[in-house]
Amino acid sequence: MNSPIVYEAELTFERRGAGARRVASGEKPDEDDLPAGRLMKVTKLMALAIRFEELIADGVVTDYAELARLSLVSRARVTQIMNLRLLAPDIQEAILFAPEIRKGRDPISVRDMQPIALAANWKHQRDMWRELSSRLGPNVSTDSQ
Repeated sequence: MNSPIVYEAELTFERRGAGARRVASGEKPDEDDLPAGRLMKVTKLMALAIRFEELIADGVVTDYAELARLSLVSRARVTQIMNLRLLAPDIQEAILFAPEIRKGRDPISVRDMQPIALAANWKHQRDMWRELSSRLGPNVSTDSQ
C-alpha cells in the first residue's frame, strides 16, 4: 500500500495589520535585526493631518472632499484625521514624539483622541489628556501641562 509522505519545514509567519498573517520566505530574522518598535497609528495620523493642512494651505487641494478622494477614504475619516489639528500644540507634540510601541496594541487611538480634540478649551483638553495618558502607563508622555 501507499505509505504517507512526511514533509518537514520551518516556516516564519509575519503579522500584517489587523491580525492578518502571511508566510515569510527565508529564515527567521535575528532579534537584533528587528526594529526597536513602531509608531502608534495616531502618531502617523497626526503627521498626516499636518501634511493635509499644508496641502490645503498651499492650494494643492481645495478641500477635505478632494483629500478624501485622493486618499481613498471617506470625508468623515478625513475630518477625524484633521480634528487632531484642533488639539493643543503641546498635546500634538506629545503624540508626535510619543515613544515607540514595543509590543501589543496601541495605547491611544484616534477614537480616544476625538473627544479631547473636540473640547474647545485647551486647558480642558490638557486635563482630559492627562487623565487619558495616566491610565495608559509608561508608553505615553504625560508632560502636557
